[in-house]
Amino acid sequence: MSRYLVVGGSSFIGAYTVQALLDVGCEVDATGRNTAFIEHYRSLGVGYSFFDLGSDDPFTVLPDRGYDGVVLLAALLPANSSASLQDYDNAADYFTVNSAGTAQLLEWARRKGVRRVISTTSYADVQRSWSGEMPIEEDWPRSFNFTGDHAAYVISKNAACDIMQYYNEQHGMHNVAFRLPPVYGVGPHNELFVNGVRRLSGIARFIELAKRGEEITVFGDASLARDVVYVKDVAQAFVKALGSEQAEGLYNIGSGRSTSLMEQAQVIADVFSEDGKRSVVTLDASRPNGIQPYSMDIAKARMDFGYEPQFSDFSDMMRDWKLEEERDVYTELFSNNIERGH
Repeated sequence: MSRYLVVGGSSFIGAYTVQALLDVGCEVDATGRNTAFIEHYRSLGVGYSFFDLGSDDPFTVLPDRGYDGVVLLAALLPANSSASLQDYDNAADYFTVNSAGTAQLLEWARRKGVRRVISTTSYADVQRSWSGEMPIEEDWPRSFNFTGDHAAYVISKNAACDIMQYYNEQHGMHNVAFRLPPVYGVGPHNELFVNGVRRLSGIARFIELAKRGEEITVFGDASLARDVVYVKDVAQAFVKALGSEQAEGLYNIGSGRSTSLMEQAQVIADVFSEDGKRSVVTLDASRPNGIQPYSMDIAKARMDFGYEPQFSDFSDMMRDWKLEEERDVYTELFSNNIERGH
């Protein structure tokens, strides 16, 4: 039986990844900073340790067990950071956690005989090359923005990817980085920070309005489309890549299609309407929506480890989101998340 360690098991993606590994019969240990997960994981037979990737020497608390692979999801994200670039630039924090933390974990894994660590990186590493015509491929050169609250995060994740590849070539490891677009699903991200200001996310706003049967307004060019991926598909990608002999390097993990803002609004109005009162979806083209169109080529992940998204249709994604809300497994657990709470 394979045994895996999920570092960041109390994160949004981490919780679903732990469950996906359990579903295929793996043994799992997890770490995190959210103490609400202690009893949850104990009930599932998952060992859980309090772990802060950004602390001076966190690795003494990790279980001393043999692992077939490690999933690294602990990270500092702009959406979790209350720092405002005007008042305080926390660029150094991103490097402490995301870059140096990754390097330390890789060395811990190497010394323990673990041959594969799988982590994530930002799709914004090629943001200046996005278009609605050519899907993003793994071999595109980096081309990212040096301004905004995501810039330091992207740079720190680029450095983390580079050190993972260094360990592949220098030490014969088989590390993997998943390039992810926005990941949808029931989790702690209904609200997020944008340059230090807490805001309701766009998807959460649409769902909230649909449940109340209120008008949903789509701004700007409603035909602009982008790739979004469901959290359960991401979790399955981790399971498949961990079990693959071929997986190594960078992979796009998307849904395999792009969905326009108008289609998202219409589907949400259909799926989340209550008491037969469906929201009317309107368009206000006078206000920009900030959407930059793009799609992601997932052929490499399909070929190397059989990745096949089950929720590429946005309607299927939203219907399962609603079912997960009704199951209500993670709502209270995620409500206790703290900044850098992975």
